[in-house]
Amino acid sequence: MNRPYDPDNLFARILDGRLPASVIDEDATNLSFTDINPQAPQHHLVIPRGSYTDLSDFAARGSDAELAAWVRALARVAEKSGVADAGYRVIVNSGGDGGQEVPHLHGHVLGGAPLGAMLGALLGASPRGTAG
Repeated sequence: MNRPYDPDNLFARILDGRLPASVIDEDATNLSFTDINPQAPQHHLVIPRGSYTDLSDFAARGSDAELAAWVRALARVAEKSGVADAGYRVIVNSGGDGGQEVPHLHGHVLGGAPLGAMLGALLGASPRGTAG
């Protein structure tokens, strides 16, 4: 996506303290907090502190250190929320067709219950989840 970063987006306001968040983890380059509209018993968001609109923007402009720290933060949030051993899903929506609602890169860490086949109903997957 080649859209400009909006410094007034929801996550930018959380990062600069204009909006509160239930923080689960943070480091120098990332902030992780509980989603206010959870789609699973455990649903947390991991966002970089940098002004990246989506995954493509982050991959193009983020430093190797930022990219590695973000992936490690996703796994750390799974550990801290207690879903790492039983299993969890990481989702990154990008752009309109991808379902991205906030124009700041964020990864969803979901778990705490069986999550089912990914996109099974949408893609007409078999019960064995072959569409994923």
